Amino acid sequence: MVRSRVAHMLALIVAAEAVYALPFHVARFFRPTLLEVFQLSATELGVAQGAYGVVAMLAYFPGGPLADRFPARKLLAWSLWTTALGGLYMATFPGYQGMLAVFGFFGLTTILLFWAALIRATREWGDAHTQGRAYGLLDGGRGVLAALMASGGVALVRWVLPDGAAAASDAQQADALRLVIHGYTVVTALAGCVVWFALTEPAAGHAPHIGPARRRLAQVLALPGVWLQAGVVVCAYVSFKGLDNYALLAVQVWGMDPVDAAGMMATASWLRPVAALATGLLADRLGVSRMLGVSFALLFACQLHLATAVPDVTAWLLANVLVTSTCVFGLRGIYFALLEATRVPSSATGVAVGVVSVVGYTPDVFVMLIAGLLIDRSPGVVGHQQFLMLLAVFSVLGCLLSVVLARIELRAKAHAAGSGAKPVS
Repeated sequence: MVRSRVAHMLALIVAAEAVYALPFHVARFFRPTLLEVFQLSATELGVAQGAYGVVAMLAYFPGGPLADRFPARKLLAWSLWTTALGGLYMATFPGYQGMLAVFGFFGLTTILLFWAALIRATREWGDAHTQGRAYGLLDGGRGVLAALMASGGVALVRWVLPDGAAAASDAQQADALRLVIHGYTVVTALAGCVVWFALTEPAAGHAPHIGPARRRLAQVLALPGVWLQAGVVVCAYVSFKGLDNYALLAVQVWGMDPVDAAGMMATASWLRPVAALATGLLADRLGVSRMLGVSFALLFACQLHLATAVPDVTAWLLANVLVTSTCVFGLRGIYFALLEATRVPSSATGVAVGVVSVVGYTPDVFVMLIAGLLIDRSPGVVGHQQFLMLLAVFSVLGCLLSVVLARIELRAKAHAAGSGAKPVS
């Protein structure tokens, strides 16, 4: 039983990070090189990533009922394999129109069959009192895999470009980036095989009775906490998407070499497993909403400092990036643990994830597009400062929403204690 649970969680971890390597890792860790090789402006890349967000928004909701009805094993595996096909096309460097198409394709393959199935499988892995641990393990494990892949990618680039990107020819930079994309493609395809063989399907006759999708949707939409949770996810995800711009910030404002900037972000990614798991364990003890509020407050302080600091590489700025990353990874590790705190029925998990995700992941549409517009309109320090101030505003809003959710969580626990029922989180 224990071995089965370990294998189940490991398979979810591998799948959950590998599927997003191609649409997110390449642009996050190798953004300056990607812009150079693909001959894109920051705005054009933002539009391509916005195409991912638009398709993803359309795919989140139908993915919820699919996750409630079909086994996670099949949904996750086919999602990974189709995403790997997109990686093969991306490695041909298709240009702006091709990038629009491939990012839109990724929006479909990584969400429709994948996201709600992943969250449902994780919620079922934990119980009502260990949701923070379950999601913290998932995102912490994802962090280990992300850091390994990012460090491996940077090592490949350093091997191809031993003197750095600035001293390399266009052909050498293209070879290095193609090698990274091919590596991520192989990892994604292999992750599909891991899921296929590691996860089990429910025995016949043991699948839960889930009832009509319309009734489950009505249940979810009537819960105020679900809408607050969606707002929290929006605010946290804005900052997570904002991390995609930090390598470009380091190059354009701090004067770092693109390979060194990628290395900085790869190093920061190693904080994700520690931050996600530690925040998850603290959330089980202190309350999910309370930990969300603390993380948002620290994040606001870091973003405000970065937006007003002298634009030069210092230990303080590098430490700021590390603390910012820790807060963002902590938020991502626990915001879906609110499904218990907001009293979403287990049978409606997929539908709830669809509703929260349709709203919560809208930053996929607009964050990098806004970043590109600001940076192209005001090159250098000013554009990046404006973007950082935007991130700080969303962190303040997230903190306020967390305070409201904390009050709802306390009332729910008091009601459960008064009625003799077990608390939901």
